[in-house]
Amino acid sequence: MAKMYYEKDCDLSRLDGKKIAIIGYGSQGHAHALNLRDSGCDVVVGLRKGGKSWPVAEKDGFTVLTVPEAAQAADIIMILINDESQADMYKKDIAPYLTEGKAIAFAHGFNIRYQQIVPPANVDVFMAAPKGPGHTVRSTYVAGKGVPCLVAVEQDASGSCKDIALAYIAGIGGARAGIMETTMHDETETDLFGEQCVLCGGVVDLMKCGFETLVEAGYEPENAYFECIHEMKLIVDLINKGGVAAMNYSISDTAEFGEYVSGPRVLPYEQTKANMKAVLKDIQDGTFAGRWIAENKNGRTFFNSKRAQLKEHKMEKVGRELREQMLWKNDADLDTASN
Repeated sequence: MAKMYYEKDCDLSRLDGKKIAIIGYGSQGHAHALNLRDSGCDVVVGLRKGGKSWPVAEKDGFTVLTVPEAAQAADIIMILINDESQADMYKKDIAPYLTEGKAIAFAHGFNIRYQQIVPPANVDVFMAAPKGPGHTVRSTYVAGKGVPCLVAVEQDASGSCKDIALAYIAGIGGARAGIMETTMHDETETDLFGEQCVLCGGVVDLMKCGFETLVEAGYEPENAYFECIHEMKLIVDLINKGGVAAMNYSISDTAEFGEYVSGPRVLPYEQTKANMKAVLKDIQDGTFAGRWIAENKNGRTFFNSKRAQLKEHKMEKVGRELREQMLWKNDADLDTASN
């Protein structure tokens, strides 16, 4: 079983006298910066000059610097911008200022795993990855709790990289919930696999197919939306709280029986696993990473066309209309800021 760490295992004083630069002030960036500052750490924010986040971070009371200035000033540099933007920014604005004894950190291992970023041998490299969106990292911290985190040490130049990483995670509140040790290699591959096969790719296609099947059979789109999409959160919340068995306990026996007899018809087990293994192989051998890197270099034509198609899908249009009419409308809770 993976090793777990808690507050008793973390020494926040390891960050005393160290300046931390948070690069990016979106979803994760604002949460890390605010939580660390509230934990007594010395934090600056590094941003692109003229970017829309600059006045936001200043309004929150931070010293805001350009990325090169922040990298030069800091002892620990946490990169919290989108994966696809990190490599170019690192090479131009951070690498020249990575002097011996500094640490560079990430919340996801993509650019390290696929060698888009290769730090010098004389700096620490670690990952501090909250398993939740930025607004939750912040709100749970304010409530005196925390979001579980992953920790990984990729390069221990100082001999104390893990201690620094654990202190950092304690500073953002993760040690209050629990910190699981992993590697950047494993975090990257499992994270990509989970997103593609289950959490995003799998679930979205499953909901879309269910919605289309009911609508094509003549049922009202609103009914189809409620049954195949809106209620997904209710089921996942039950699983999150107590596992699948607890979810089954909470639903009707009719629904549970349907789970057993119809689930394997919709997702034939062996074929689905074979398809998932093929996706995993593309992640492991770099095929997916290469495709995503190329997509960003070539204007994102495929990505943008698929996003536009989804926006116009009847499932999305019906959902927007229903949310406008319902008292449970909660658009303000959506975490739409970038990483």
